[in-house]
Amino acid sequence: MVALDLDVSHAGRAPEVRFPAPWPRRFGSVTVSPKRDAALFAGVHAVRSVKPTGTTRWEVQHGCWYGGCTLSHLSFDEYAHDEDHGYADSGSVAVSADGTLVWAHVRGPLGGDRETEDDQELWVVLDATDGRVLGRVNTMTVASGSEHTPHPDPARMGLSVGEGEEGSPALWGRWDGQQLTAERIGIDEILLAVSPSGRYLLTVDTGQWSLSLHQVENGSVLRELDAQDTVPAHPRSTGEDRVYWDYDAAFVDEDTLVAGTSECDARYGTARHWLVDVHGMTLRGEISYPVPVSGPARAAGGGTWYTISEDGTSVHLWELAKEN
Repeated sequence: MVALDLDVSHAGRAPEVRFPAPWPRRFGSVTVSPKRDAALFAGVHAVRSVKPTGTTRWEVQHGCWYGGCTLSHLSFDEYAHDEDHGYADSGSVAVSADGTLVWAHVRGPLGGDRETEDDQELWVVLDATDGRVLGRVNTMTVASGSEHTPHPDPARMGLSVGEGEEGSPALWGRWDGQQLTAERIGIDEILLAVSPSGRYLLTVDTGQWSLSLHQVENGSVLRELDAQDTVPAHPRSTGEDRVYWDYDAAFVDEDTLVAGTSECDARYGTARHWLVDVHGMTLRGEISYPVPVSGPARAAGGGTWYTISEDGTSVHLWELAKEN
């Protein structure tokens, strides 16, 4: 796994750090700590923290994500050649903004638990240094996959859980130093991004009809932006296809965000991204790129966002042009 430094101007920091993966890419997901000193792999049977040398810092074992398996695996080798485990459900992992906490969505029971929590999915907070379990809460979900949405406050985190046709609950977690609590923001919502100040949260419904701006403090919806009513049809469209939002978006700053319609635009060629005024949730216009882009706009921090080339070999970092 390769971690790139998007700000290569920082003296004394290598632009690229490589982490040997403990298992193939299809077996779970991965993220990197802010200082790039550890990669966190969320696998089928464990969450593992790995140094750039490949050395394991710590590992927290949990229940197997393959629904037909009731074993408590001790290593990847136990199921490496089993086809069913290659298509297991999955959780996810994220590191807090200050790098001190690891948030992980796993299946119970955790390794070392005396009371079994089979088939229960857990959201846990771990000490990033040694993997100690600091807090846990039952998510009451049946996931096929999940994804975290970080918050500037290390004690807060978002979690989107995909349950296939059953729904997509969005959870908001708070860690007060002693107890982890989680509340549901919606049952068919996907968390997209948090504003730089941490005050606002952006979501999209599973039908991708509308972007919703929430107040983080209580989860209430402040404003919405419907794609069908505001985004013009693609120039090559025959007018029969619905316009809808991507499952990704990025806050440029507290007042502006970038959202795309690349998924519905894909059949016509070039993807389109849109500049949105946060406070009014109104469309300011289409972003004009110097070269064609593909895929959604994803947050990169510091007023920037990134896209990935169609062939998956290049990452492009973008910022708004300076106004005259």
